[in-house]
Amino acid sequence: METQAPARVLLIEDDRELAGMLAGLLREEGYETDQAHDGQRGLHLGLTGHYDVIVIDRRLPVMDGLAVLAGLRRKAVTARVLVLSALGELSDRVNGLDAGADDYLVKPFETDELLARLRALCRRDLDGAESIPLGTAALDLLRHEVVLARGERVTLSGREFELLRTLAQRPKAIHPRASLRTNVFADSTGESIVDTYVYYLRRKLGRNVVKTVHGLGYQIGAM
Repeated sequence: METQAPARVLLIEDDRELAGMLAGLLREEGYETDQAHDGQRGLHLGLTGHYDVIVIDRRLPVMDGLAVLAGLRRKAVTARVLVLSALGELSDRVNGLDAGADDYLVKPFETDELLARLRALCRRDLDGAESIPLGTAALDLLRHEVVLARGERVTLSGREFELLRTLAQRPKAIHPRASLRTNVFADSTGESIVDTYVYYLRRKLGRNVVKTVHGLGYQIGAM
């Protein structure tokens, strides 16, 4: 019986003491871990290595963390990305997720929470599925894009992707706003955050992509 290879993590953090502590912790937990201490080196490793999760600090020397993230996504790097930052305002978190991050953790943080978030990120694609059908279109789980029937691709932000995937994974379910706010937008306190991202998806993909079930919530539509 084959054993599953350990998950590989790239840690891009300029605080060498923190990076060393986190790398040691991750290795104790069974992760294969590489380190970079500036954005340029981190981008190089992210583009040339194969990682399951990349942990990126926002404030890095040479190249900002979000610039590193943008460079990875432009080259179609599909590794899950967790942004670490002392910048914890709502606008900071939204910017990070919209730039293509899968999760955002504010410093200071508890190591147990970091490990839990890494486990969640590593679990997301264990079923091996590469896409979810959306009627005549498909949601590409690796590239975070919607592939239209005529072959065109529409790129989604991190938040848009998570919302659409949550709806598409249970196509017959009606998802209450409160449930979506908890499961997709857990770090947001905005009451209208779900409605805002439904609007974004409809603007990119057409009004039928998400159905409003009045008084109950939202359901995946047809394309």
